[in-house]
Amino acid sequence: MSTVVVIGAQWGDEGKGKVTDFLAGDAQMVVRYQGGNNAGHTVVADGKEFKLHLIPSGILYPEKLCLIGNGVVLDPEVFIREIDGLAGRGISVKNLRISPRTHVIMPYHRKVDACDEERRGAGKIGTTGRGIGPAYTDKVSRTGIRMADLVDPESLAERLRASIREKNELFSGVYGTGGFDYDEVYNTYLKFGQRLSGFVADVSVLTNDAIREGRNILFEGAQGTLLDIDHGTYPYVTSSNPVAAAACLGAGVGPTKINKVVGVAKAYITRVGEGPFPTELMDGTGDYLREKGCEFGTTTGRPRRCGWYDTVIARYAARINGLDYLAITKLDVMTGLEVIKICTGYSYKGESITEFPATLRVLAECKPVYEEMPGWTGDITGARNFDELPVNARNYLNRISHLSGVPIALIGVGPGREETMVLEKLY
Repeated sequence: MSTVVVIGAQWGDEGKGKVTDFLAGDAQMVVRYQGGNNAGHTVVADGKEFKLHLIPSGILYPEKLCLIGNGVVLDPEVFIREIDGLAGRGISVKNLRISPRTHVIMPYHRKVDACDEERRGAGKIGTTGRGIGPAYTDKVSRTGIRMADLVDPESLAERLRASIREKNELFSGVYGTGGFDYDEVYNTYLKFGQRLSGFVADVSVLTNDAIREGRNILFEGAQGTLLDIDHGTYPYVTSSNPVAAAACLGAGVGPTKINKVVGVAKAYITRVGEGPFPTELMDGTGDYLREKGCEFGTTTGRPRRCGWYDTVIARYAARINGLDYLAITKLDVMTGLEVIKICTGYSYKGESITEFPATLRVLAECKPVYEEMPGWTGDITGARNFDELPVNARNYLNRISHLSGVPIALIGVGPGREETMVLEKLY
């Protein structure tokens, strides 16, 4: 039995979907433990591309049990559209389950999200506008609606009536806009509940039973370490905890049940949204990485900001998550660069910084300290073991592993499932 947590070691968009899909081949269960449909995982299997937002990446294996934990916030309209889209492409969703403790994104959450961003003006966070933050706000303020309520008409009516009254006062009194009609929302979401009732099951029980039975389990996070609400570049963060420790909270398992933690990192680094980015490339190299790496958001389509690999961030992610291994993705994108730079530290007002700073004011003034290495040419997408890579590519990987302080277990040399190099078996 082995339980593996896959997390993003950067600002998200690292290729967790590909890594999760690959590792799911040796697992019996995949559990999504946080986030919402603000996440987007692109998976390529058998030459077909799938874009997943809420459903765990293991869904492409028909025999795997795929669970959505209580740490997720779920938009039922998006979820139904996603399962119907998969079913239309011949992908079975019969092994998909949702925790009754999972909170539900309501239409007023999306409107609050949009109104809040508009009010922030130049100080906007850069949210996806999917209502994720407001749904988590209601969860913490104990006014949220959970899947257990959605599938219970009486409970839905009681909780929705109170929520609609509160939110309509907010819309009229603070935002100066119209609210929602209770009957219209209730009837719509009652139908959603009826449609999804067959998917609801106690994810904590299912997961712990599988652990007790000695099964291989994969825990899948969304976003990345630097978007964590506690440990990320606050306030330019998501509204949940993508870090490895949240797998226990978001799936309902104890910390002693986790065996390995794998941090997914691109061979370079990207970020979407606002906030400082020390190694950002505002030049032709950044454009090259963006175009060659198809660096546009799966959920929003926004162009991603691109930069050199940052080992300050990598060491921070290793410490926060207790990383056992790295999975390096998109190595092939860097093919063709004559010179490659690695950020080994920061310079802040003449002082050397080797640990990631807590405040944005400091981070915004940090200048990257670079080490340069020669690049490589030639197509590497056919490489299936480390020795088949160009010597400069091997040297680069060895160097970032050493500077990050974490061994590399997997290397992605292309988007396909088969374009993955295994250095260490995780199951």
